[in-house]
Amino acid sequence: MQLHVSLSGRADLSGQLYRQIRSAIEDGLIRAGEAMPSTRELAQQLNVSRGTVTVTYDRLVAEGHLRSRAGAGTFVSAVASAQPPRSLAGSPLRPRPVWDGIDEGPDMSRLSPEFDFRCGIPDQSLFPYATWRALMADQLRPSAVGSGSHIGAAGHPGLRAAIARHIGVSRSVQAAPEDVFVTSGSQQAIDLVARVLLEPGDLVAVEDPGYPPPRGAFVSSGCRVVGVPVDAEGLVVDAVPAEARLVYVTPSHQFPLGTVMSLSRRRQLLDWAERADAVIVEDDYDSEFRYGGRPLEPLHRLDHTGRVLYVGSFSKVLLPTLRLGFVVAPTPLHSALRKAKHVADWHTSVPIQAATARFIESGHLARHVRRMRGVYAARRDAVRSGLADSLADHLEVLPSAAGLHVTATFRAPRDDRRITRGALSDGLAVQPLSLFGLAEPGPPGVMIGFGAIGAERIPEGLRRLRAAIERSEG
Repeated sequence: MQLHVSLSGRADLSGQLYRQIRSAIEDGLIRAGEAMPSTRELAQQLNVSRGTVTVTYDRLVAEGHLRSRAGAGTFVSAVASAQPPRSLAGSPLRPRPVWDGIDEGPDMSRLSPEFDFRCGIPDQSLFPYATWRALMADQLRPSAVGSGSHIGAAGHPGLRAAIARHIGVSRSVQAAPEDVFVTSGSQQAIDLVARVLLEPGDLVAVEDPGYPPPRGAFVSSGCRVVGVPVDAEGLVVDAVPAEARLVYVTPSHQFPLGTVMSLSRRRQLLDWAERADAVIVEDDYDSEFRYGGRPLEPLHRLDHTGRVLYVGSFSKVLLPTLRLGFVVAPTPLHSALRKAKHVADWHTSVPIQAATARFIESGHLARHVRRMRGVYAARRDAVRSGLADSLADHLEVLPSAAGLHVTATFRAPRDDRRITRGALSDGLAVQPLSLFGLAEPGPPGVMIGFGAIGAERIPEGLRRLRAAIERSEG
């Protein structure tokens, strides 16, 4: 143990040492059972006599804070009770008022429901852990390139190249490796874009209902955020304010409704951006999992003026805990994005980047996506079938051909938040649709994720959902 002690002057050294060690034990900083430094070691560290330390230890042993074992050393006593740490509630420091209006976000690890229908959670039990461990082990060897060094802020060169090839093949996104910037999740990609392109007071348009975290990134940058309605063809471009500086969209699988932006609406949005001299951020968060229909060209592929920034994530196809995303940006933004990333956190974890590059280049990603697409397709079919069989009188399923969730709206007015709270008490986690409205609550409904629940458990989960809906009628 490296024990920090501050001694002042040469008077009452034993008393100073005693008070600081006792305080560390009572505050729980040194825990019961931990070994203390030897008297010789601590005396050398503090430049005091060994006798000074011995007197201190003897006093703490006598009080029951420490115990000595012959030949083994001195340890914190198991009977020493830690006191609550000093409260900092009285601090005069306060955050900027803007943070009062930003959602903190859920702690997904705090909830372990019996039937987990939450959105955006992949099946972590089917991840190829053995392959991943081998790749990570290779990157943690001293001989691995960059394993113990900082790298450029834009990301690991091998991963940037692998991402460019991957999205070129799977999504027809045309990008050179130097256009790809690796980030700590897609949320950081959006935050970096806001830092680089937006000034305080700029107007940003987002989908309403829509994904909340990007709003927080824009608001925290001092921007004004306005919601734009979404219909069966996606974002209603005619409702986008003319003065908007940036538009954030999820065209391939709108969050939360699940609709796909039509080709005509995509072209309309691109035309609008050119006329308004605005930027489009295209978040393609889970389109790897597509179950039918012909995929439409991404906005980035249709863009001929360099106004679309393409954002992607590996949270749905690999593991959310890896926190790995990227943004594809045009050349004029490269330098500023490198600077913004360096200011934010220098760069994303090098071993994780290098392992992911190998995972992609060795074909493991493509195989994993193919396997999981089949697994999720069966679960999606089970959800849609169950909704049609037992909940059709309550819920109308919205069209969706991709992603890890199905959205359904209530046929009659309902308090979806009350229903989902009631369902949670029955071991069922499902998200209310109204929660994702911007200025006002979204339409009442439920979002049913199928990434984290086995197909065989879906019928019972939907039965409990129906029970929760019917209980709310009473």
